[in-house]
Amino acid sequence: MANSNRRTEGKSFDPDANVPFRTGSAGFGKKLVLQKAFEGDWYGTLKAGATELHVVFHLKRNPDGGYTGTLDSPDQGATGIPISEVVTEGQQITVRVATVQGEFVGTLTEDGKTLKGEWKQSGMSFPLELRKDTPPPAPKRPQEPKPPFPYRTEEVTVINPKAKVRLTGTLTLPTGKPPFPTVILLTGSGAQNRDEEIFGHKPFLVLADYLTRRGFATLRMDDRGVGGSTGDMSEATTLDFAEDALAAMTYLKSRREIDPKRIGLLGHSEGALVATIAAARSQEVAFIVLLAGTGVPGEQILFRQAELIARKSGVPDNAIERNRLLQGRVFEILRREPDNEKAAKQIAEALVANLARGTLPEAQRQALESQARNYTRPWFRVFIDLNPAEYLRKVKCPVLALWGANDLQVDPAQNMPAVEKALKAGGNKRFTLRKLPGLNHLFQKSDTGLPTEYAKIKETFNPDALKLIGDWLQSVTKPPTAPPKVSITKPARKPRRP
Repeated sequence: MANSNRRTEGKSFDPDANVPFRTGSAGFGKKLVLQKAFEGDWYGTLKAGATELHVVFHLKRNPDGGYTGTLDSPDQGATGIPISEVVTEGQQITVRVATVQGEFVGTLTEDGKTLKGEWKQSGMSFPLELRKDTPPPAPKRPQEPKPPFPYRTEEVTVINPKAKVRLTGTLTLPTGKPPFPTVILLTGSGAQNRDEEIFGHKPFLVLADYLTRRGFATLRMDDRGVGGSTGDMSEATTLDFAEDALAAMTYLKSRREIDPKRIGLLGHSEGALVATIAAARSQEVAFIVLLAGTGVPGEQILFRQAELIARKSGVPDNAIERNRLLQGRVFEILRREPDNEKAAKQIAEALVANLARGTLPEAQRQALESQARNYTRPWFRVFIDLNPAEYLRKVKCPVLALWGANDLQVDPAQNMPAVEKALKAGGNKRFTLRKLPGLNHLFQKSDTGLPTEYAKIKETFNPDALKLIGDWLQSVTKPPTAPPKVSITKPARKPRRP
């Protein structure tokens, strides 16, 4: 569900690491021509056993003859990972990415269109061939709706006056007679756009389209600092996002097309926690839908998430235990040391000690220091101790909570019982909890549930899960049946005799 930088949910790459670039030496004559040949976008597929990952190296040549650039791993939802060093020598190039402790060493073919070489990471080497300016075909996403739509869409702006932020979004309005029941969609962890776009999928676009066709208005918004939205995600916490959700409700109540008594929240992953907090704070929330929602504190989520993903990936038990000890050390430092600068220094020392087998290259050390600073952000400090049960006990509206049985990021075995226990403790009897067979964290039909599968699966959101959500929403948003008309001035007619 989450990580230190709130950007790469369940992924190994860290696009937020602020690593200074280094450059190789400039050349002359033929060498200069070769150096220019390395500039551009290079696409390839990294094959590691049964796993395939698409990668893209973006290389830009500087006036001094060296290079800067970034690495993308689309299948892991990671983009803009800084390249820390590029060294060229004749037709050979070495690209180092300290953030992920990896490097590519390749040789340019005579036609200048291919780099053949190896990707080296964690003591292992994998063949990797990169093609210049030849992106792979766009992934097929058959569920993604295309206009024209049989409903109205409108660009809207939501203001959170308390936080002084403006959130841009899309309001969909179905055909039929208003006012409509309405669903506000709340994204998972990380800076995401209104479609919750991740791994080449747009789950919230699919959800909004489906629900609008079933008679619901929907509102989905860009996160703070994304698209046209203002605000700084790095300084915000889950508690702040709940205020954004309530600001969206305030906006919707000003719209004549919206039924103010039938506005609810649907949240995915961290968004489910946001929905829970908002519903606990406001009795005006008519219902909540929790997709892959948490029921235990963030620390427990991260421990279990790391273990499940590592175990499913074939990581040895001793390495899993070593990582757990490192996680525990990081959490301990954050709780003990309120000063961010001091905490980051101690965390960096722990990361270096866990990794180092001798002296680390300076670029790699700087990458670990950047990673350590990410852990000290307000969001992460709050998340590790935030207990959903405290808010679930205060939720009195109807609740639908769904998990995928293959979810490795928010384990249903860990969270489903905790959610049920908290709702019962608060006296809420209007809840439905379901674990859906074969679905992963994104509610796709999956084989392993690993995040590396997400981009490869054509399905964006399982149709059976969509129907379950739609049916439940219709059941809890039906207008009350009008009572029979009774006259106090006219006696009731006697029934006719047969």
